[in-house]
Amino acid sequence: MKNLYITGYKHYEMGIFKMSDPRVHYIKQTIRDKLIGLIESGLEWVLLSGQTGVELWAAQIVLDLKEEGYDIQLAVIPPFDNQDARWSEELQEDYQEVIMLADFYQPIYEGDYKGPYQFKARDKWMLSKTEAALVMYDENQTGSIDFFLKEARSYQEAHDYELYYITALDLQDTVEQAQMNDPSYWDQT
Repeated sequence: MKNLYITGYKHYEMGIFKMSDPRVHYIKQTIRDKLIGLIESGLEWVLLSGQTGVELWAAQIVLDLKEEGYDIQLAVIPPFDNQDARWSEELQEDYQEVIMLADFYQPIYEGDYKGPYQFKARDKWMLSKTEAALVMYDENQTGSIDFFLKEARSYQEAHDYELYYITALDLQDTVEQAQMNDPSYWDQT
């Protein structure tokens, strides 16, 4: 696998409204752990649309890994220009930094938001340009990611396409690993 799409919930779909929320750290660590294994197995490009939440955090992780010397490229392909126009100032700054540092940036549609067809086009484009997707998903929690997963499962019927998941169990494993690596954790027992 050379090209991977990373997606998942938007920050507010997870009840995260401040980027200082400790859950962000564990989500990013889980993404990082998954990505390192994939990079070591030959992954060359991470593609994402840069939406808030999982995608923006994944972009930040890819940029961190590049800085650490990992051989990985980042492409940000939003469905339309100015997707960050209604975001908070903090999120806009994070997004602008990501697109500035990305190896490739190109909106699917020029101009501002016109309709939901742009999101469907983004999903189809991502499926056609990648061999797999890494999706943060919990089947007990609905969200905008459900639209992509429906499209991806349909795509799988005619194409060799892998779906990898980050689940609540993966996140719990990351939390437990962090606790076990913290010397003060063992003082509490």
